[in-house]
Order: sequence, then C-alpha cells, then structure tokens
Amino acid sequence: MTASQTKNPTQHTTSPDTLAIDLRTAVMRTSRRLRVEATGEVITPGQYTVLALLNGDGPSTLRALADSEHVQAPSMTRIVNALADQGFVTRAPHPDDGRQVRVDITDAGKAVLAEAREQRTAWLAQRVAGLSEEDRGILSRAARIMQEMSGR
Repeated sequence: MTASQTKNPTQHTTSPDTLAIDLRTAVMRTSRRLRVEATGEVITPGQYTVLALLNGDGPSTLRALADSEHVQAPSMTRIVNALADQGFVTRAPHPDDGRQVRVDITDAGKAVLAEAREQRTAWLAQRVAGLSEEDRGILSRAARIMQEMSGR
C-alpha cells in the first residue's frame, strides 16, 4: 500500500508520481519474470527480443537491431550469430548497401518465438487463475488502461 493510501485506505487516491513509480516497478518485475520464464534452454531473453523485432518489423540490419535494443554492434552480432547457428534467422547482403547485412527470421525462428510466447502466456495465466474474480476484473481494466496509455 502506498503512503497516500495508508492515510485513508477506503479512498484509493494516489498521486500521479506515486502511481507511476508503482506501475513502473510492477511492469518491470513482471516483464523480467516473463522474459526468464519462457526462454532458458532454447533461446535467451535477448534472442527472444530480436526474433520478436524481426517477426513484427520484418528484415533489419545489425545496426538497426543493436540500436533498437540499446546494445553495441558486437553484442548484436553475437546474438544474431547464435540465432543463425540454430537456424532461427538468415543473414544476407543488404540489397541497397553491400556493406550492410540484412537479418530475417526463418520459419523455425517464428515457431520458437510462438512457443516462447505460449509459455509466457501460460505462466501468466496460471498466476492470474489464482486471483479472485474481483482482482481479475481489476487487472483486466488496468490492462486496457495501460494499452490505451501506451498507444498515445
């Protein structure tokens, strides 16, 4: 319970700053846990993110992937090399710039990404199933609100 809620627990008024801190913390912890829950043996969390980017945005250069993930080019090269070794991505010369390499997701990459997403959903569904109907309703509304906020 936040400081503003302890003053009057029946009235849930929370300052925007306090709520922002609570939401950021909850989102980050949940995101971190989801990343760990469904990767592990087949792909790492970093590899998952690259596959998700390629699946959603289409082919990309190593530089664009590194920029998206806020990592250095050598780190992205290692991630892409590992994904290529497993057959989850392909590398090809960029059609407009021969100095660049274009990376694309393969069908096997799409399959492992879908499996990881299913595992994440299953993990979260199991946690949600343990909540009361009232709490599930509150989370449902909160999820819609957060999606609206993120779309702005």
